[in-house]
Amino acid sequence: MTQPKVPLFKQAAAITPEELTDWGPVGEPIGAPVSQTSGKLLVGGRGEFPEAGYWRCTEGSWRCVVERDEFCHFLHGACTYTADSGETIEIKGGDTAWFPAGWSGRCEVREAVAKVFLIS
Repeated sequence: MTQPKVPLFKQAAAITPEELTDWGPVGEPIGAPVSQTSGKLLVGGRGEFPEAGYWRCTEGSWRCVVERDEFCHFLHGACTYTADSGETIEIKGGDTAWFPAGWSGRCEVREAVAKVFLIS
């Protein structure tokens, strides 16, 4: 039997913007500036789940609707997620979060963020 290959990001916190693919602006921006996203997939993509990878986002804010459960470990940066219910979640580099499917609200990135993620 063939052993499956293990996808790996070495030193994910040190990935440079030049190593990433431009994923364009966020879907529902709120105000200016408009956040630009970029990333690199470890596994999945093109509608395949689970999907895991590295994601980077510049400053700005947008409407956020989580369609599938998402685990995130933030490597650096600072942002605030405000749920439609009013709950506010402050996130900084080093924090880990689980966003359940159905969560919705606003995301405001104050300092460019980078995270590794798993969407299931």
